[in-house]
Amino acid sequence: MHMKEAPLDPTAKIAEMITPTLADLGYELVRVTFKGGDHQLLQIMAEKEDGTMTVEGCEEISRAVSVLLDVEDPIAEAYDLEVSSPGIDRPLTREKDFDRWAGFEAKVELQEAVEGQRRYRGKLLGMKEGMILLQESADKKWELPFADLRKAKLVLTDELIAASQGGKKS
Repeated sequence: MHMKEAPLDPTAKIAEMITPTLADLGYELVRVTFKGGDHQLLQIMAEKEDGTMTVEGCEEISRAVSVLLDVEDPIAEAYDLEVSSPGIDRPLTREKDFDRWAGFEAKVELQEAVEGQRRYRGKLLGMKEGMILLQESADKKWELPFADLRKAKLVLTDELIAASQGGKKS
């Protein structure tokens, strides 16, 4: 008896499909996530190049992406579409995010363990030759392969809050 394969995660295909449209509208894709189950949710996180996003921008992206998704139909079942900005404790998904937010605290999780661990927390020091530089303590620095990144996000700290209120870091 042939076992039925689990449905493929549609996020990579959707990201590839919508990126040119977002770029035409002046936005950059930050992340696409899909949650299956009884209440399926497709979340698209985007921002302008300067790191800003407005409610109107979310609506504009939602309209444009909805048309694309209706035509391409990458998800067979019914789902809700949510478009959002990255928020203050934003996910870090692109190499440039690690440079842009250097100096702030972040959590990083890898697919493969480095020196026996997969989860790290520390101050971002940016990127160097495909490696995420993270300072855990005065005497402990990590070089983590970006290619193995599972997920990363900024940690909500007083410094991050102050920086976000004083205008976006760029």
